Amino acid sequence: MTTFVVAHGAWSAGWAWRKMHPVLGRLGHQLWTPTWTGIGERHHLASPQVCLSTHIDDLVHHMEVENHRDVVLIAHSYGGMVVTGAMPRLSSRVRSVIFLDAVLPDAGCSMLDMVGADAAAHIRAAADATGDGWRVPANPMPPDTSEDDLAWIASRRVTQPLATFTEAVATGVDDISVPRSYIYCRRAGPGDMFGPFAARAKADTAWAYREIDASHSPNITAPDVLAGLLVELAD
Repeated sequence: MTTFVVAHGAWSAGWAWRKMHPVLGRLGHQLWTPTWTGIGERHHLASPQVCLSTHIDDLVHHMEVENHRDVVLIAHSYGGMVVTGAMPRLSSRVRSVIFLDAVLPDAGCSMLDMVGADAAAHIRAAADATGDGWRVPANPMPPDTSEDDLAWIASRRVTQPLATFTEAVATGVDDISVPRSYIYCRRAGPGDMFGPFAARAKADTAWAYREIDASHSPNITAPDVLAGLLVELAD
């Protein structure tokens, strides 16, 4: 049995992985999906002070309280920032890390530093326009998301504190000492924000690299295929 722990993406939460629990359970594995402060069911805790360090602490404290050992971390999207920042405190508890269409931060860089000037400007402008300067409204879901999925997602996706995107990590993804894998979602959205990170992993023999024929959230749109890849990479 493998224990998987998800570091979820921006505007999301543990709820977004609900399809994956039964799928991985049938395969004999366990999935944990902690939610970051200020998002999802913890949205009432949102404030301008919630930052990347807050979410790093969330992950570290979850791992410590549950006393997880020999875990496979799944870093989805923005979760790549959280996992990279947390790994100096978690390496003894983690078997490997799977980055799922995720950002791969360099030391001293924030999420906005890594996604490029245009995307960073768009995020800051959105926070100023509709988020009181500190909350970032959620991006639209990919077009292949079904109407049924959109219905349950719509009431659950909430704004993201801007400081989680502007705070830098002290160490970079190349400082992670455990085995690393990357899964690239080929049905990329406009601008393909994660394509450059996928290319970086694909070109580096230190990484195991896979692709999935799905959009950015295969945990919602392609759970069975994703589960197969996760189990393969965890072995």
